[in-house]
Amino acid sequence: MILAVALLTPLAGCTPAPPLPTPTPLPSTAPPSTVPPATPVPPPPVLQPAGAPEPIAAELDAPWSILVLPNGGVLVSERDRGDIVEVLPDGSHRVAGTVPGVEAGGEGGLLGLAFLPGDGERTDRVYAYFTAESDNRVVRLPLTGAPGALALGAPEAVFTGIPKGGTNHNGGRIAFGPDGLLYVTSGDAGNRDAAQDPGSLSGKILRVTADGAAAPGNPFGNAVWSLGHRNPQGIAWDANGELWAAEFGQNTWDELNLISRGANYGWPIVEGVAGDPRFVDPVMQWSTSEASPSGLAVIGDTLFLAALRGERVWTIAPATTGGALEAAPWFAGDLGRIRDVAAAPDGSLWLITNNTDGRGSPTEGDDRLYRVPLAAAG
Repeated sequence: MILAVALLTPLAGCTPAPPLPTPTPLPSTAPPSTVPPATPVPPPPVLQPAGAPEPIAAELDAPWSILVLPNGGVLVSERDRGDIVEVLPDGSHRVAGTVPGVEAGGEGGLLGLAFLPGDGERTDRVYAYFTAESDNRVVRLPLTGAPGALALGAPEAVFTGIPKGGTNHNGGRIAFGPDGLLYVTSGDAGNRDAAQDPGSLSGKILRVTADGAAAPGNPFGNAVWSLGHRNPQGIAWDANGELWAAEFGQNTWDELNLISRGANYGWPIVEGVAGDPRFVDPVMQWSTSEASPSGLAVIGDTLFLAALRGERVWTIAPATTGGALEAAPWFAGDLGRIRDVAAAPDGSLWLITNNTDGRGSPTEGDDRLYRVPLAAAG
């Protein structure tokens, strides 16, 4: 049975926070559109799991990110080893490349992956976010070979200087958006107040070019796109091009946020729904025992959210029609901690467990990559 999860309202009577000196975002530099409006198209279907998870690959070591390539290849980052492994059709996996300089510890290590196709002058590239000796950074590696024999070359630094946490709150998800720009999530790195500072890279969603420059049209004239985040680890775009983000709370509320240019999501002044006009409230929230969210994917008109401590996948829909969101838990407690989700080439859902990350209870064969068949809801 699918259970609807209502958005909970925080208790009244809290002491109001002092006024916050929030800088005014810069006006957008984008020119007005001259493209005529497109003919309306029906929204994509709302989807849900239609069967039990089917194991594809086993014995992955603290996997963190699933990267599905346009040519059908599949790469997975292994946080502690610094390896990027290729998963083969028979379920085996091989190292396609190793990112040098990874300093794994706590939640840090080799984290998110993203793909950028070649442009005629450059080969295809894989982007990787990792924790180095002094910071978190993004590098890109040339990708060569066909599926089954993919190879990654030497990395080139793209964006450096993202503050690292001693053990926690390193963010780490990266993805290219519909605008062709690279979005990067950063945690507060243990410095809570930095999340409210638009001049800091901590506690933000960042937006940069493929070469690592602050993207044109960013609200504060730097790499910051949105602020007031604690530790976002999931980003995905829906069919309307809207950006969603999943975020770890502290002790009370985990969040699903709809991200807007220059918006402030409140951390550390508020956590969860606060009704404070200075901040944007989450569109959905869960107790930390139910979620602790990491990866996020949109398939059809449904958001799929991976939950670590919650040990489940949440579905949230509809993403694009403006209707009331409903959330439902799937596979609770069946697979252990779930780190990432992704749309598979055949339209199904892929997910990876994270029971070997030091916080789970691994069973023989962990960690695993699973396939989940999907069907129209109802």
